[in-house]
Parts: sequence; C-alpha cells; structure tokens
Amino acid sequence: MPLHKGPDKSDERLLSVNPFYGEANPLGDMIEAPPKHRLPDNPMAPMTAYQLVHDELMLDGNSRLNLATFVTTWMEPQAGVLMAECRDKNMIDKDEYPRTAELERRCVAMLADLWHAPDPSAAVGCSTTGSSEACMLAGMALKRRWSKRNQKPGARPNLVMGVNVQVCWEKFCNFWEVEARLVPMEGDRFHLDPQAAADLCDENTIGVVGILGSTFDGSYEPIAELCAALDALQERTGLDIPVHVDGASGGMVAPFLDEDLEWDFRLPRVASINTSGHKYGLVYPGVGWALWRDKEALPEELVFRVNYLGGDMPTFALNFSRPGAQVVAQYYTFLRLGRDGYRAVQQTSRDVAGSIAERVEQLEDFRLLTRGDELPVFAFTTAEGVDSYDVFDVSRRMRERGWLVPAYTFPPNREDLSVLRVVCRNGFSADLADLFVDDLTSLLPELRRQAHPSTRDKGAATGFHH
Repeated sequence: MPLHKGPDKSDERLLSVNPFYGEANPLGDMIEAPPKHRLPDNPMAPMTAYQLVHDELMLDGNSRLNLATFVTTWMEPQAGVLMAECRDKNMIDKDEYPRTAELERRCVAMLADLWHAPDPSAAVGCSTTGSSEACMLAGMALKRRWSKRNQKPGARPNLVMGVNVQVCWEKFCNFWEVEARLVPMEGDRFHLDPQAAADLCDENTIGVVGILGSTFDGSYEPIAELCAALDALQERTGLDIPVHVDGASGGMVAPFLDEDLEWDFRLPRVASINTSGHKYGLVYPGVGWALWRDKEALPEELVFRVNYLGGDMPTFALNFSRPGAQVVAQYYTFLRLGRDGYRAVQQTSRDVAGSIAERVEQLEDFRLLTRGDELPVFAFTTAEGVDSYDVFDVSRRMRERGWLVPAYTFPPNREDLSVLRVVCRNGFSADLADLFVDDLTSLLPELRRQAHPSTRDKGAATGFHH
C-alpha cells in the first residue's frame, strides 16, 4: 500500500508558466503549461525546467534562518565544488572509486583518534547517510552481541534510554523487535538519570544509550556517571551491559570544547559511538559515522562481503548506493579546519548561543532552561506571570519575520512544559544573532497586549526536528 495517496487522474491542474521564459523554449513546444501530477508529453528547454522548479522553491524557508535544525546550512565554495565533482560517484563501489573509499577510511581513523579509541588502528567504523542509520547499525550490533550470550528461548531483548532520545531509537526498537525501556524526565532533569537507567537493566538488556547533546534542550547526558552506575550493577549482579553514545551533535563539539569531559572510548564500557557529519561535523546533509571501539564490539556476521562491480567489498551499512560527495566533503573539512579550526568554529557557535540566551533572559518575559554552554543550543519558556501569550505565539510571530524557531511540549512527566529552542550553527553570526534578538524584542509589546494566548493546535508542526 503506498504511503502517500497520489493525485486523482482527473486532476489536470497545470503549472503556471511565465510567458517570457515559456516562449523562449527553443523546442517550440510550450503551447500550454505542463501538468503538475503526470509526466508532460514533450520535453522542454533546460532553462525553462530550471525556472519552473526554482520559482516553486522560492517559497521554502531560508535555511540560514532555520534555528530548528541541527543540520549544516553553510559550507565554503570549495567544498561545494568538490561535492559537485563527486556526486556521480557511487560510494558503495569501492573497487571503481578506491580513492573515495580511502578518504572514508581516513575519516574513520581520524574519528577513532579524536574519540580516544584504545588502538585507533583497531577501531572499526563506516560512513552512513546520517546518525539515524548509524544508530540502527549500533543497535543491531548490541542486539547480536546479546543474542550470542543469551540462549534462553523466548527471551525478549530490551534497550534502556532516556525518554528524550531521538525518534530513530524508537524506530530501531520497533523495526528490530526490541523493548524500549525509557527513563522518564523528572522535575528539572530533562534527560537520563544514570541510576534510574541501571535500575531498568536485566539479563535481557542489550545496552544503554547515552546522548551527548539532547535535542530537547542541548544538554549532555552524564555518560561517565552512567558507566559508573553500570559498573556497580555488574559488581552486584554480574550483568555486563555495554553503552552506546549517541553523539549526533556533541560528538563533534565536546572533543574540541570539553576536552576533559570523559564520555567516549576512554570509558571501557562504551562500545560504540555515532555522530552526524552533517551537524556539527560541518558538512551538508547527509553523512553520519558509526564507530566501534574494536572488532569484538562489531559482530563479524554483520559485515557482508560482496563481490560487486569488480571486487570483494566488505560493507556493514544499511544503505547501499549513495553519492560519495558528502564523505569527500567531510575529509575536506577535517583537512581544512584541523583541531584548532574546529575548536574556533564550535567556540564561536557556543559564544553566540550564550550571548543570545543571556539577552533573552534579560527581556524578563522568558525563563531559560539551558544556556548553550554544552551544545550551542538553548531552550527557554515564558516566565512565571506571563499569561497573555505562550511559546507557540512567539514561534508563529517570529516565523512572520523569517525566523524558524521551534515550539514544542516536553515528553511524559513534563508534558506541562512547553519551550522554544534555538540552535546556533556555523554561519549563524553575531550579526544575525543581533537581528534575531531585535525581532524578538520588537514583538513583545504586541504579544503583551493580547488578552490570552492565541488558539492553536499544539500537535501542529512548528519546526522541531527530533
């Protein structure tokens, strides 16, 4: 059954064509505008097709002003040139494109070193289409390792994580038939509690997921404390539960700005880590990375060796064909910036986030939940006593100015709390931050004059990507 119902065949609505570029079609066949929902009968000139698509896309939001997304929205022109040169290369065809495959291998080695793998040369990993695929791979490895050590018939595996996990983990549990055991939020704790996570573990637990940078508020989960709680659990019960760190964002922030924070392979219980190259890895979407501390952490039977397009090729990604452009762009960015460059970029983003958070707090209409001092992300809600408008009003009004600021309600146990979230990325400059605060400030007098918050559907999408 198709996921989306197609247009009725009787729907013959046509695209609107400007006469100037319509009549300029050298094929001379632009007698009428092409249909929207079926293939046109005839070809059209490249420029005409380009202009039709270009004009529709003008109505999209400006990605640089999208403060909801963690995804990179700006790269240097040289990176764009490299990506254009590589977009026709199939990443899976390592025999035909051996240098692209070598750049992927180098990126894995660089990340293994960055994340303190005991022996970076022994760490294994791969590129993916993003962190969602990387998390699926890590979850598969955890489940396979559990199944090897647990032979009880009818045993159902479970995965322990905070209720604030990204939705890909819920997908993993659904697709691979794993029970999701969620640690709820409590009070002002908006992410996983280490002891509460350990208390949910048993002999059927395949692992615990810790998040380095929650999408709800930008805070780091206490990975070292989580590992310590699981160490204590093993001493009491003999249960040896591995940890996967979902470092989709923080995996490319903490190594440069929080070097003394132990969250990675320095902790023996951490078996695998993922990150999004297209988030704070500073590459256009979509590229992610999955790494395991050693070969023992990634069961060999999950690695396929395929005789494909001229050579024997090991692969352990879910996806097969995909362009090599993003992997090449990741290697370019690693070379271009180095440790000091990444440190400067991420520190600037954190400084911008902290500056905006402080100025938002000074408006006195809002209360900060986080301040952008971990991920360059902060969340805030309306202050006590503000009852003429709510965060959904703010989000809607800021959108009128071009700003995409998500407003959303927190998950169970804190569903009473609705917040706004600002994600600061490379390219979101101090000048843009000034414009953001100016626009927010200018809206407040009118919002304060409202009798009550506007009618809204809280279930409607407001730009939150979780």
